[in-house]
Amino acid sequence: MQAWAAIPTGIGLGFLEVMFLEQLMSLAREGDRRALARLLSSIENGEAVLETEIDPSDEWKILALTGPPGVGKSCLLDRLLHVWTEEGMKIGVLAVDPSSPRSGGALLGDRVRMTVVDHPEKKELVYVRSVATRKSSGSVPSVVQEMAACLLVTGWDKVIIETVGAGQSEVRCAAVADRIVLIEGPARGDGVQAEKAGLLELADAILVNKSDLPGAERHANELRESLQLGNETPPEVQLVSALKGDGIDEAAALLMGLKQTSRAERARWRERILSHHERQILNHSEFNTILTNLEEGLIGFDEAYTKLRDANE
Repeated sequence: MQAWAAIPTGIGLGFLEVMFLEQLMSLAREGDRRALARLLSSIENGEAVLETEIDPSDEWKILALTGPPGVGKSCLLDRLLHVWTEEGMKIGVLAVDPSSPRSGGALLGDRVRMTVVDHPEKKELVYVRSVATRKSSGSVPSVVQEMAACLLVTGWDKVIIETVGAGQSEVRCAAVADRIVLIEGPARGDGVQAEKAGLLELADAILVNKSDLPGAERHANELRESLQLGNETPPEVQLVSALKGDGIDEAAALLMGLKQTSRAERARWRERILSHHERQILNHSEFNTILTNLEEGLIGFDEAYTKLRDANE
């Protein structure tokens, strides 16, 4: 069940606007990609909010694919999409790109490596949408959760979120994903360095890409040893090669049947709460004005935060 609600600034959607969005939703379910794109843009730009409830299930609906820049996330995802679409699955991809801190612009170039979107028999089963991080402090903007829900209710079987890169802020993807898969690679340091990345403790599975390069097997073993230090059941670590295709079928099967680990449930709920709080602040109608006042020294930080906080209570 889903419904269009008031936009975050508090201005209500008029009857005609709601009817228009519902019409776009109907067209998107029939396969109209232009209508789907307009729906996603409305959500991304903060013009509308989609309130929906996804039926709980043991199977995941949203999977976050994350890892450091240059590790081969896009190429690996393309390989996985080829396997999943062979089985007739419809997959929506939200590829998150970093934004310029000054202009807010982004390259939005992840789709360049997605060869599956040009395949004559598979392109109708894949939808790729680039998303800029914009104002979000984490690498996955909180609005991505609603965009993923929109894809699900318009008929896509699964949604893959490809995030910017690993780091302390990367754990924010836990706020939008049912499962988290960490992509690693050789020459990334030992298991301690991986722990410092911040996502290892939240990962439900780890894929070590570029298994055709020296050091990949050693890095996978170091990760396994590091994960064995805890009391909980560690996530599985698999070697793959997006270039050679080694281990892709096995990885695709592993991820499709991936179960959620209980290793960091508290941390996941913590990130969901923080993500919700962040979005309330970022969508405040006076957010940019308050930033300008801070920049010009007209108000102090405590006063600015109080204004943003009180408006959400």
